[in-house]
Amino acid sequence: AEMLAVIGYFVICTGSSVPQVKMLADEIESGLKAAGLPVIGREGVTEATWILLDCGDVVIHDMQPEQREFYRLEKLWGEAPRVSLSTGATDSAVDVDES
Repeated sequence: AEMLAVIGYFVICTGSSVPQVKMLADEIESGLKAAGLPVIGREGVTEATWILLDCGDVVIHDMQPEQREFYRLEKLWGEAPRVSLSTGATDSAVDVDES
């Protein structure tokens, strides 16, 4: 199946509570701004069960476990190639879906 290339990459992360999802989104946005990368839009900040950060070529999905399980974005984009990147916090590699 051919993939529709609307974005270059998307990242999915999970916060266990509303405050943690909000904190993750704030920290991600701060890091992006510090790196000179714009955040074009933010959605879902009020409810904070699923915050979407639109960064142009990269879209970040910051979700609570219930939303992540229900929407199963990993399955929806299961055929997308994955790339590994190092996280500064843990020095471990994480998978990133590339659309």
